[in-house]
Amino acid sequence: MGANTQQKLDQSTFTKEYSAKQYMKFWLSSLIGVLLFLVPISINDKVTIGLGVLADALQGAIAEYIPLFMTTVLCLSTIGSLIAKGTNLQFIHRSAFLKGLFDVPTLWFTLRSIGAVFAVLTLTEVGPEFIWSEFTGGVVLYELIPVLMVWFLFACLFMPLLLQFGLMDFIGTMVRKVMHPLFKLPGRSSVDALASWMGSGTVGVLLTTQQYESGYYTKREASVVATNFSIASIAFSLVIAKFLNIDHMFIQFYFTVIVTGIVAAIICPRIPPLSLKKESYYEPVGKQIDEVVPEGVSSFQWGVHQAVERAAQVKSYRSVVKSGVQNVIDIWFALIPLVMALGTIALVIAEFTPIFNYLSYPFVPFLQLLQIPEAEAAAPAMIVGFADMFLPAVIGSGIESELTRFIIGVMSLTQLIYMSEIGILLLKSKIPLSFVQLFVIFLQRTIITLPIAAAMAHLLFF
Repeated sequence: MGANTQQKLDQSTFTKEYSAKQYMKFWLSSLIGVLLFLVPISINDKVTIGLGVLADALQGAIAEYIPLFMTTVLCLSTIGSLIAKGTNLQFIHRSAFLKGLFDVPTLWFTLRSIGAVFAVLTLTEVGPEFIWSEFTGGVVLYELIPVLMVWFLFACLFMPLLLQFGLMDFIGTMVRKVMHPLFKLPGRSSVDALASWMGSGTVGVLLTTQQYESGYYTKREASVVATNFSIASIAFSLVIAKFLNIDHMFIQFYFTVIVTGIVAAIICPRIPPLSLKKESYYEPVGKQIDEVVPEGVSSFQWGVHQAVERAAQVKSYRSVVKSGVQNVIDIWFALIPLVMALGTIALVIAEFTPIFNYLSYPFVPFLQLLQIPEAEAAAPAMIVGFADMFLPAVIGSGIESELTRFIIGVMSLTQLIYMSEIGILLLKSKIPLSFVQLFVIFLQRTIITLPIAAAMAHLLFF
């Protein structure tokens, strides 16, 4: 029997190998996941996703209690780490989850402690004002952390619907022919991009880290996806546009963001440091992905086959829920303290020191060369986004030139890497990206996207 005949025989087994119940497990779970993560919903003139509706509703209901609650969590995180390091309590060291949560390296313990201290000082408004002011610790504790708390709660609980029931396998197989030659990525990375686009860049990074740690991305692929596809949501983009008073041009504005983002996503993976990342998988799990379609089988059939096979591996919904709850606890106790510590430090540097002004000096002649008005005033906005995505808009809001504000808004959304949120997520993850590499990629994206944003702005404002 020839190879082609064998392939055709294998093809016929795709519709017979699984029961209707197993197919339904894939289709129904994936449909719910798509509705929650990927389908845009317009509510009160705000574009969001189902997950965003849940997050906004919960945040609105308990907003006044979140800062106190999360300050308590940050303090418990530090106390738990202190106990794990200073004692030999067996219930912590026998539990892989608790040991991983609290028995952390000295650097992370130090940052947890700083985060807890900053949260207490900000909540009580005690100590140096530059730590708890409304422009530094106040931004992190009262504006950033509440959003992260509720978004990560629902994202972690419902993300298995995207990851564990076959949707990533199905879409990955279907769009691999586009993603691989264009971006040198597996097709499933398109789901990360969509989740970011419709919902939140942090959700996209969370998806990417979980996919990498599960063996579906190589070190290079995970690094590329995390730094090039964790795009800002439509909702946040509209907030930036309104803040800069250019929301009357939102369609042109977001179109420019998409164009510049695609160009950067094509170029950046092909140059160091991303191009030098290894094509090896996360060692504890190894390679778990196969998007190559066998000869004689359609992409759709193979995608469905792979998806149903993946969904069939889920034996217990209880284990899925347990894993989701553990992810929530890990994010709240391990990541958010780092956000409080590093986010506050970054904002203190941006607000109370001239460091970002000094770093922005090389951009002044670059902006002048691109004929961007008020170049000296706009230059700090080109670099301060590394601290926080919203800071360029704060700087740009005082600039008179609408064209310059337009460019600043585009840049704030296409630079992608900002330490108050995305950067900390990546440093905390197993993805092999260092602080220096993140800064280099941030500069690369800035240099690549700025001329494109400027050219499109000049055309639009001509």
